[in-house]
Amino acid sequence: MIRAKALNASVFAPFGDVLEVVGQARVINAGLCNRYHDLAKLDFSDGRVGISIFQAQCRALPYHFDLIERHPGGSQAFIPMSDDPFLVIVAADKQANPLAFLTNGAQGINLHRGTWHGVLTPLSGDGLFAVIDRIGTGANLEEYRHATGWTVVGD
Repeated sequence: MIRAKALNASVFAPFGDVLEVVGQARVINAGLCNRYHDLAKLDFSDGRVGISIFQAQCRALPYHFDLIERHPGGSQAFIPMSDDPFLVIVAADKQANPLAFLTNGAQGINLHRGTWHGVLTPLSGDGLFAVIDRIGTGANLEEYRHATGWTVVGD
């Protein structure tokens, strides 16, 4: 069993970046907008940056999974288009015990290139996400299924 913890930047740093409104902002647009600048390092081996929209079916805790995946050709950012929380599952490698994090509904993530992670898992309504990742030729998806799987529960 995996107990999901609240997502925070320092604990998540080995796997990627937390995208949220924190720190010092740049004031732009005649003082009417705060820009939280350069929150993620997009990293691609080749190809180009693409922006897609994903709509994922709602899940619930406890959540059972056995499938993890990674993208060796590029980082992958998930930016929620609603204020609903979602579950983030990551692992140091495909054989390692996964970790689980709960977003607060106002956080997105950028997974480092090659990070093993679970599938998109919204926990409140069907999740609508802007996804920024590598578009290019060649395979950029590896999947791995654990023999017995894992169950994630809330903290």
